Amino acid sequence: MNKILIANRGEIAVRIIRACKEMNIKTVAVYSEADKDALHTRLADEAVCIGPASPQKSYLNIKNIIEAACITNADTIHPGFGFLSENPAFARICEESKIKFIGPNSKVIELLGNKASSKEVMRDAGVPVIPGSDGSVKGLKDALSIAEKIGYPVMLKASAGGGGKGIRIANGPKELETNYNIVKQEAKISFNDDEIYLEKFIKNPRHVEIQILADEHGNVIHLGERDCTIQRNHQKMIEETPSTAIDDKLRNKMGNAAVKAAKATGYSSCGTVEFLVDSDKNFYFMEMNTRIQVEHPITEMRTGIDIVKAQIRIAGGDELKLKQKDIEFRGHSIECRINAENPSKNFMPSPGLINEINLPGGNGIRVDTAIYNGYVIPPNYDSMIAKIIVHGVNRNEAIAKMKRALEELVIDGVDTNRDFLFNIIKDPDFIRGNFDTSFIETNFKTL
Repeated sequence: MNKILIANRGEIAVRIIRACKEMNIKTVAVYSEADKDALHTRLADEAVCIGPASPQKSYLNIKNIIEAACITNADTIHPGFGFLSENPAFARICEESKIKFIGPNSKVIELLGNKASSKEVMRDAGVPVIPGSDGSVKGLKDALSIAEKIGYPVMLKASAGGGGKGIRIANGPKELETNYNIVKQEAKISFNDDEIYLEKFIKNPRHVEIQILADEHGNVIHLGERDCTIQRNHQKMIEETPSTAIDDKLRNKMGNAAVKAAKATGYSSCGTVEFLVDSDKNFYFMEMNTRIQVEHPITEMRTGIDIVKAQIRIAGGDELKLKQKDIEFRGHSIECRINAENPSKNFMPSPGLINEINLPGGNGIRVDTAIYNGYVIPPNYDSMIAKIIVHGVNRNEAIAKMKRALEELVIDGVDTNRDFLFNIIKDPDFIRGNFDTSFIETNFKTL
């Protein structure tokens, strides 16, 4: 690889550019008119404007991104996360244009991007799946019949869904009838695909995912689990590894299941297999994300493996040098997502000028961000502006480091969720590891 175009923005674009510099690979940043002063445009070797502020006209504009790659002679594209990272059409156009796409091939992305069809593949491969419809439901009558069979409550989900969109819970037939059309409409608007599927709602689960690496030669390993249970509206806020919810026996079973899932689809690149774990320690496949994850740094901190560099090497045809027995897990790592938003105003986004910033530092603390003094956070994109990642010899030390890091963090000029995250970290139930996916909803007033 001679030159990689990063089809993204913000901290993940900066993260990828830094990895490329260390690998002596040239980089091209793309940016919208709203991001002309963004950090990633300054760090890359070249930068190309691809359109107006609107994501549809810039970061989701496949034609403009491909043209930017062509005029800069970029032979590879890294999609980061979000935007076009899991878009099979984009991966397919890259393939047709003889531009290497850093990720699995378009057929695998398409297969795993459809939550209904991916569940069928996992079921056939022997990976535990949540009881529900076999593929997309064929209509309201079919949905009612399946719900009656598996029992309420059930979840209606967009087959092409992601990011917490297109999901509704039904506690009985009337709610199912009401939510059926709502979810179909949400799915059509968000994903241009109104297919939906149905599955049993797992009460009070933990959300635990397994990071995998797979090369183009059939080798697959996993890098352990991440607990992503602390979330709001299906959007993760705090992640940690290892999980307090599982023991070594279950950890091994879930790791083996994730490897089996990757092999069943002919997967290559980094990827994440997401599971729900119920109160009886049963685990169920939820989905597989075919990209780098926001929370990948905690796995890097605990294993010492640079996942972005591994992604790039795999895309270049390299064979994985690491075997499963070579992976060493050390200590405990936690990540907090810093968002420009106001939790007391229903998490209302808070774009604007950053007047002053102080980022935490010290032993075992990492900050991934693209903001700086004088930076103007645009209102057009996701509100996440930074990630604080800590690593300690054990969970108690990691929590102590995160408390200190959040106390040191200063971002003046915009509202952030810093204090909200601090209140979670010091909550007695969080410290005891006594929480599930309803934690924020249940404790919102206290937090």
